[in-house]
Amino acid sequence: MAKWQYNVRVIDNQHIIDSEIVVHRFEVDTWADDAIIAAGAPLYEWEQSEAGKWVKEHAVEVPRWERFQDPYAFKHKFAIIARLTEQDQTYFRLKFQ
Repeated sequence: MAKWQYNVRVIDNQHIIDSEIVVHRFEVDTWADDAIIAAGAPLYEWEQSEAGKWVKEHAVEVPRWERFQDPYAFKHKFAIIARLTEQDQTYFRLKFQ
């Protein structure tokens, strides 16, 4: 089970809590090592979308991506992970998910 890490910051006498969430997932059909190259287009398309631009603007840190291999489907799965405040996470889930 994943261990969630929350950061608590005090800004202007207010406690701001942030944590990481998966903001986008996609798969690439490839068996070779060029999965990262094949993932370039979907990553770029998401970055240029309304959700991608919003996440880049509101993320506490630069969003990152992770790759997972699915040995049964012969696919590479990618997840984009961003650290957002609780308020921004709520907004993101309501508007984009």
